[in-house]
Parts: sequence; structure tokens; C-alpha cells
Amino acid sequence: MKDKILRRRFLFPTLLIVLILSLQCVTHYSPDHHQTENSLDGKQVLFVFGGWEGHDPKGMRDRYVPWLESQGAQVTVSNSLAIYQDSALMQKIDLIVQTWTLGAINSDQLDGLLHAVRNGAGFAGWHGGIVDAFRNQLDYHLMTGAQFLAHPGGIIPYTVNVTAPGDPVTAGITDFQVYSEQYDMLVDPNVKVLATTTFSDEHLPWIAGRTMPVIWKYQYGTGRVFVTTIGHKMEDHMIPEFESTLKRGIAWACR
Repeated sequence: MKDKILRRRFLFPTLLIVLILSLQCVTHYSPDHHQTENSLDGKQVLFVFGGWEGHDPKGMRDRYVPWLESQGAQVTVSNSLAIYQDSALMQKIDLIVQTWTLGAINSDQLDGLLHAVRNGAGFAGWHGGIVDAFRNQLDYHLMTGAQFLAHPGGIIPYTVNVTAPGDPVTAGITDFQVYSEQYDMLVDPNVKVLATTTFSDEHLPWIAGRTMPVIWKYQYGTGRVFVTTIGHKMEDHMIPEFESTLKRGIAWACR
């Protein structure tokens, strides 16, 4: 009888501690915890910006380099594609974030980039800075999983439909509205689609009902590739759902 009383005395405080810890976990939970699948802390990140000025590459640098550094990343910033030829540097890089629309990349630069990603460096970006770069380099688009074709109607309202709510990048994110360019593309069917958009017949009647990936993951060699086609203007990057998925995707791409 005495043993039963003692066990009860110890059992109650133990259950109380477990309950308190559980409540603390619930209290401090937020959807952004999903982005911690991969930490950027201590990682070597290369941020490459340039190309067509219409996508504000300098503004994007000023927005995302401080964020990367706030996550503990060691960031190398370059406005020259020649950095992809620096084999000693590229061997150390864990993640490449690129915003470089249009432009031309020479074969040595492209080889350096593709070699790094095939061998484990992550590659991430948004909008034209990743899927409308180096239009004549098919090997580059085989790495990104898509190539830009058009944005019918220019700046228009459209819906982003989350199709993988269980993925860490899109967990807790519901469908959201964007007022920007809606990208039509050629897409590798092997990409892992996380969100899509569907075209109307308003601007190009023959693409009515076409569903197109907006956010996806891709594997290139041993490197992880993350792409989102949103992000034409700085205001897009202030949409909470887009900002969260982009930052989570960047973190996911980092090996």
C-alpha cells in the first residue's frame, strides 16, 4: 500500500512536467519551423546576381544576402558569371542562389556551375533569374527542370494552388493570390511539383485550362534544385506565402 502511494506521488509531478512541455511546444510552433529541415548555419553560400535590370538583381541582392547571413550562412556575393569557373571556390560551396535573367554564359562558366550542382551543391532561385537565364544553353535548363516561354497578359492577377501541403516547403501554406507575371514554360515531367497555377482563355485562348507548375523541387546529380516562378517585382517578395516558401526552398536546397 505504501509503495502504491509513493508511485502515485512520483507519477503526478512527472505527468505535469510532460503536459507543461507539450503546451510549450504548441505555444512556440509556427509554420516557419518547417524550413529548418536544412539549416543554413555555417554553410557556404554563393549569391550570383546580374543580367537584365528589369528584375532588379541589385535590389534582390540587398534583400536576400542579409537574410542568408542572418541564418548563419557565410555568403560570397558576385555580379560576374566568371565566378563559376573558380573551381577551388565552387568545391567549397554548399548552395548557389542565382538571380540572373537572360544574358549569356560561356561553356567554361556553365561547366563549372553544372559540375558543382551535380556534385552536391544546391541551386535555388526565382522567376526569370533562374528559368529565363541563358536561353541558348539547353544543358542549363536540363538542370533547372524548365525553360520560360511567355507570360500571357503581362502583369495579371492569378491564383497559386498548393498541391503538396505535406511538404516542408509548403506546409501550412494555403492557396494564395498573386498580381504579377504568370509564367508559361516547358517543364520536365520529373520535377516534384509543390504548387501550380491554371491559365484562363483571356489572353491566349488556346492555353485555357493549362495547369503549370509554380513551385517545384528537382534533383540534378546529387544536388538539390529549388525553383519558383513568382518574383517578378519586389512587391511579390512581400507576399507572406511566397516569401515563406522561397526561404524554405532555399534552405531545402542547401545540402
